[in-house]
Amino acid sequence: MTITAAASATDTGGDPPLVPHWIGGAAVAGSSTRTAEVFDPALGVATKRVPLADAADADAAVAAAKAAYSAWRDLSLARRQAIMFRFRELLEARKGELAEIITSEHGKVLSDALGEISRGQEVVEFATGLAHHLKGEYSEQVSSGVDVYSLRQPLGVVGIISPFNFPAMVPMWFFPIAIAAGNAVVLKPSEKDPSAAVWIARLLQEAGLPDGVFTVLHGDKAAVDALLTHPDVRSISFVGSTPIAQYIYETAAQHGKRVQALGGAKNHMLVLPDADLDLVADSAVNAGFGSAGERCMAISVVVAVDGPLPAGSGAARSDGTAEPGGTVADALIAKVRERMAGLTVGDGRRSCDMGPLVTEAHRDEVASYIAIAEEDGAEVVVDGRGVEVDGDPNGFWLGPTLIDRVPTSSRVYTEEIFGPVLAVVRVASYEEGVALINTGAFGNGTAIFTNDGGAARRFQHEVEVGMIGINVPIPVPVATFSFGGWRQSLFGDTKAHGAEGVRFFTQQKAVTARWLDPSHGGVDLGFPRT
Repeated sequence: MTITAAASATDTGGDPPLVPHWIGGAAVAGSSTRTAEVFDPALGVATKRVPLADAADADAAVAAAKAAYSAWRDLSLARRQAIMFRFRELLEARKGELAEIITSEHGKVLSDALGEISRGQEVVEFATGLAHHLKGEYSEQVSSGVDVYSLRQPLGVVGIISPFNFPAMVPMWFFPIAIAAGNAVVLKPSEKDPSAAVWIARLLQEAGLPDGVFTVLHGDKAAVDALLTHPDVRSISFVGSTPIAQYIYETAAQHGKRVQALGGAKNHMLVLPDADLDLVADSAVNAGFGSAGERCMAISVVVAVDGPLPAGSGAARSDGTAEPGGTVADALIAKVRERMAGLTVGDGRRSCDMGPLVTEAHRDEVASYIAIAEEDGAEVVVDGRGVEVDGDPNGFWLGPTLIDRVPTSSRVYTEEIFGPVLAVVRVASYEEGVALINTGAFGNGTAIFTNDGGAARRFQHEVEVGMIGINVPIPVPVATFSFGGWRQSLFGDTKAHGAEGVRFFTQQKAVTARWLDPSHGGVDLGFPRT
């Protein structure tokens, strides 16, 4: 069976098909007359439309979730986990369908889309064993005949606002745990690539999830604000840029909601002189240009501790021989440049390494940073503008870009670019590199490349960042651990998935109990006595 994300009941004339809301277990067009175009980034044409919810649509979505919540909360944990396990099995069998939908609306190559689904699936698997993480604590005889124990119970209706860059994985960071814990979910996906959310909703229904427990509400800021302020929404989970994360956090908190808002990043890779430069070059290319750099854990700055090359090493020429002289950074840049030359940019449905950017406007914004780099005196080693592509010329293309000697005062260094632009900053020492990382605005992820265990251990202790990689360029933890950064990369004090995700989607009760026995001596209104 093939699951179709878009509904055709509301299509008219020659308009592209409408990607519907999913409310109360059914596809609905909603009451709003506003819509937005959904593009195929590799073709540069609008292929679908998505409704932009108004207040009535948001009320209907939350009402459906609220109506389903009580019965779902009261269903046994064993049955809730069984439904999540069935969803996991269906997803495994049909993830190729979902990957095609993601590629058609986001643009990432199919292998990236499949990888995204697999990482999200880790959280689904974590949720199938949630009973272990919902266990409370028990203390017997804390006072004469008195026991105290704790319970974890669901919140109610919870809201999820997810970004365009991972239309399947990021929602899966949240909803499997929320649902397995007994909550009802309202998901507001990005309007740029909305179909994956509806496909997931249909699959959850097939897995046996009762109608209303998982709702999809499409829209823009109006839909977001409706969720942030709705009195029946108990919590908000968000992933996106830092300015929006801060707005989400402040607005939702003002309305009494629990909030986890994951913001932007500027992730550094610190390269020490003793590092394996081939490993570093491979890692920089993979982490900098995978998914066209549209991921918050992308490496966007290589910080090279520069100096003379160690004896016997050199910058690699294309024929494999060593370039005489030069520095560590020179050698690394030569290796990165050589690998970049072998990358194919094109339609993600073909055998390409990197696809287009998600929209024309975003492509143009990312490309503008290359001009900024030139104006700021940096050296554009590889310019992705005008790249030759294996795809339609109307696609939203920008090739991998490498910029050396980027001033730390440049916007190319200070701002999150969110595209295939890799900057190189040269420093004189380990200490200078760590200071650079620690004084930045963001604290999402970082990595160090070295063969010195002492340096690596010192780095993980001293660097002020939430997720650390040691010879690992993208240190996204497995689902049993939690995902999230420090400083302006996280608003709120709870990260995604893992134990912190369980705590976020549940609330604790403490119960103090005394059961009277036949020796009870009568009424006593005082405090318990030992």
